[in-house]
Amino acid sequence: MKNLALSLAAMLLPLSAAAAIEPAEDSRALGVEASIVFPSDSSIRTWRADRDRGIWIQDRRRNWYYGTFAGICRDVDFAQAIGVETRGAGRLDRFASIIVRGERCPLTSFVTSAPPPSKRDKAKDIMGEKPAAN
Repeated sequence: MKNLALSLAAMLLPLSAAAAIEPAEDSRALGVEASIVFPSDSSIRTWRADRDRGIWIQDRRRNWYYGTFAGICRDVDFAQAIGVETRGAGRLDRFASIIVRGERCPLTSFVTSAPPPSKRDKAKDIMGEKPAAN
């Protein structure tokens, strides 16, 4: 029995070494059209408006997406809640609309994104300064 355990351990050793050598999971590509299936309170973690022209949405896995509105979406920057209209498709993508205070705001694109800029970086951008590189 002891020999069997040692044999199994010897067989698994190269596998664990190979796993240690494998690179970490690649970061996801940004700017690629994407979707969130069955958008709801359980699949959307948080969101942040990009003034009246777009919206960042974070899914439950903490991945960020950016949706661009077809036109201006009034009041999204001041809204405390949003709705999602998927038109029966069951997913938030470029064909969906964001509902803000009863107004439909159709999306023209919904892509993978980096997190939204911090409020400090956003203020520097507005003032014409470059954000500090970390």
